[in-house]
Amino acid sequence: MSVPRPGGPSATRRSRAADRTAPALRPVAWAGGSIRLLDQTLLPDRLADLEIHRVDDLIAAIRRLAVRGAPALGIAGAYGVALAIVQAAREGWDGSTFTAAVGRLRAARPTAVALAQGVDAAYARIDDGLDAVVAVGGALADADERANRAIGRHGADWILARLGDRPLRVLTHCNTGALATAAWGTALGIIRELHARGRVELVYVDETRPLLQGSRLTAWELAQAGIDYRVQVDGAAASAIVGGLVDVAIVGADRIAANGDVANKIGTLGVALACAHAGVPFVVAASASTIDEESAGSAAMTIEQRPDDEVLLVAGRRVAPPGARAHNPAFDVTPAGLVDALITEQGARLPASPFTR
Repeated sequence: MSVPRPGGPSATRRSRAADRTAPALRPVAWAGGSIRLLDQTLLPDRLADLEIHRVDDLIAAIRRLAVRGAPALGIAGAYGVALAIVQAAREGWDGSTFTAAVGRLRAARPTAVALAQGVDAAYARIDDGLDAVVAVGGALADADERANRAIGRHGADWILARLGDRPLRVLTHCNTGALATAAWGTALGIIRELHARGRVELVYVDETRPLLQGSRLTAWELAQAGIDYRVQVDGAAASAIVGGLVDVAIVGADRIAANGDVANKIGTLGVALACAHAGVPFVVAASASTIDEESAGSAAMTIEQRPDDEVLLVAGRRVAPPGARAHNPAFDVTPAGLVDALITEQGARLPASPFTR
C-alpha cells in the first residue's frame, strides 16, 4: 500500500466557495490518503473543508459534529478504516495499535448505528488492501445517494396519497439533507421531491437545540434549494402542529430498533406526540441500513450524553448560574406506535409491518 509523504498539519481547512451553488454537496470524501470533511460547525457563515490525516482527528471531528448524520457517519467510518491503514504505515503501528484506533472510531457516536456498520464493513476488507477498503466507503456513498433519491420519491408518493395532491405545510426537525448523507437527504430529500413537484407551500424548521442544526444547516440547505421556510424555536413545534399550521411532519433517524422504535435528535419525540394529538401524519425517513435488527427496542439503545457546555453556554457565553449542571441527551426515542410511516428506499412501511430488512 502506498504511504503519503509525512509533514504538514493533521487537519487543515480550505475554501469551498466555488461549490456554494452545487445541487448536491458531498460532506465526506476520500482524498488519496486523507479524508475531506465539509466542516459543518462553520455553516452557515462559511463553507470550508477540513482535511483529516489521523484517526483521532477524525474521531474528534465526529464528536464535535463537524460531520454528522447517520449516512454520512457510516461513510466516514469506512474511510476512517482506510485512514487507519495509511496512518499505521506512516507511523509504524503494530496490530494492537491499529485495532484500538479502529475500536475508538467505531464507538465515537454510540447511538448512530451507521457509524459502526461503516467501520465493520471496511474492516472486513483490510486483508484485501487499502484500495479495497476505500472502495467500501465509495460504495456506501453511491448506495446512499441512490437510496435517498428513492426515499424522496416513495415519501412524496405516500404523503400526497394520504393528504391529497396539493401544496403542503411541512415541519422538520434537525438536519436530514445533503449535509447529513452522501449527497441528497432523507427527510429533506422527501421535501426536495415534494418541492420539485410543486407541492411545498412552506417548511417549518425547528431550530434544534442545543447546536442548532435546524437553523444553521437545514435552513441553509432550503435556502440553497429555493424552498420557502420559517425557522422556529423547538418549543413552538407543538403549538404549530396542534394549531393547524402543519400538514405533515417528516424527520430522519439515527437508529431504528427491530420493533420500529426510532432514535433521532432530541426533540423528535415531542413532535411525534403533538402529531398524534392533532392527527397530523408523523413520517420517519431513513435508509434500511438504519434499522438495527439486534436492538429489540428503546431499552437496548444507548443514548449519548453530550457535554454540559452545549446547554449552559450560548455563543461561548455562559447563560446559567455558576455550578449549574446540564441534562443533555443527544437523542430521544419515539415509540413505533407514534410513527405513521417509515419511508426507506424499499417503500413505505406502516407501523404494523415488521421493521426488518
